[in-house]
Amino acid sequence: QVQLVESGGGSVQAGGSLRLSCAASRYISSKVCMAWFRQAPGKEREGVAAIDSAGFTYYADSVKGRFTISQDNAKNTLYLEMSSLKPEDTAMYLCAARMAYCYSASWRQTDSFAYWGQGSEVTVSS
Repeated sequence: QVQLVESGGGSVQAGGSLRLSCAASRYISSKVCMAWFRQAPGKEREGVAAIDSAGFTYYADSVKGRFTISQDNAKNTLYLEMSSLKPEDTAMYLCAARMAYCYSASWRQTDSFAYWGQGSEVTVSS
């Protein structure tokens, strides 16, 4: 079993920046896709960004150019650098992992991820 623990959320004004971290309890797999999802109240969970062990990254159009996903394999930690934050970025951010590469056609599929963190709240005020 793998535990994922997010940290780094908080409240920030529009235009500000935050960095989220997601620490995995152990090495997961040589083939792994790790992703950030977010869910705002009353809305469906949506994929924000993903990165796999082959080095490919994927972003939702709404965050391209503002968010950067990265990973530190030595620390089994996933990051999400968020800048130029907007009120519409307000949500619970969750990290997820699956033992397969990410693919452009499937990285947003929530039911394909076996492991989930508990989430970290991000609030952006105008």
